Amino acid sequence: MIARTLKVVGWLLGWLVALGCSAWAYGALHYDFPVWKSAAAWLFLVGLLAAIVFLRGAGKKLQTVFAAIIIVLAWWFTLQPRNERRWQPDVDRTGWAEIKGDEVILHNVRNCDYRTETDYTPSWETRTVRLSQLTEVDVALAYWGSPWIAHPIASFEFADAPPICFSIEARKEIRESYSTIGGFFRQYELIYVMADERDVLRLRTNYRQGEDVFLYRTAMPRAHLRERFMEYLTSLNQLHERPRWYNAATTNCTTSIRTQHAADARAPWDWRILLNGKIDEMLFERRALVTDGLDFARLKKQALISPAAQAAGAAPDFSRRIREGRAGFSAEADGQARP
Repeated sequence: MIARTLKVVGWLLGWLVALGCSAWAYGALHYDFPVWKSAAAWLFLVGLLAAIVFLRGAGKKLQTVFAAIIIVLAWWFTLQPRNERRWQPDVDRTGWAEIKGDEVILHNVRNCDYRTETDYTPSWETRTVRLSQLTEVDVALAYWGSPWIAHPIASFEFADAPPICFSIEARKEIRESYSTIGGFFRQYELIYVMADERDVLRLRTNYRQGEDVFLYRTAMPRAHLRERFMEYLTSLNQLHERPRWYNAATTNCTTSIRTQHAADARAPWDWRILLNGKIDEMLFERRALVTDGLDFARLKKQALISPAAQAAGAAPDFSRRIREGRAGFSAEADGQARP
């Protein structure tokens, strides 16, 4: 009786796994097959159903299903990311950095002139910063609907140069839009957008409808700032030379930040790394934000920079105005946060 029950459970598990893998294979064909995507996906499903209906023996049916899935998987792994595609103008170039001792030359810093979210003049700049002048790193979180999902942007500040932002995104081609489901397949390459704050933050506060941005100062010791900045530059240069696929679960705007660190230096895993709309709460709990004594609810409320950014517009002192009067950005708070 026990053996029979285990056998039934084994078959059920086998078919459940086959069902899940078949759904993945259908999605891979639907999103990633080079031509006739929908037709290829439906043909795959029809072939599976025909095998299940007409083949004799449960074992042969299940083996055939898994064989078809393996064929799709083998094809899928042949797909290679590329830097040479017809990219949208705002991701047409990849940033890269030359490191010459204390001096870092940053190439392809994006600083677009926006009229609307989709109407803008692309602009790419070369900037020089000095590692010895790196003073702070702030984190911005952009929300567009659900409080559980956000887009993090790191902004590095320098004593003698404007801040440099890094926004990790899915790189889209011309006439391509972002698909949440497509993001789980090989639909997009990964890109590190290196940009001016008046570009990457103001785009989200002033031009995208229904998007709110919150800005926090991190409590990172100065001794670690250079290390974090260099991690971004290393990833930036690697992607410039060797493109990678974006994946909404494993290689996204948050997990990519974590995997920049060596495996033995990463912070403990937390569910809020995936549901990253709560990542500010996680950072607060880990004492990684400068709070000026505020509890989390009050800190988050005053961290909303959208109204200040809209008032600042394209002002040269945009970065100062979005920080003015906020917890964590006073000289006193800086002194407390930087051992």
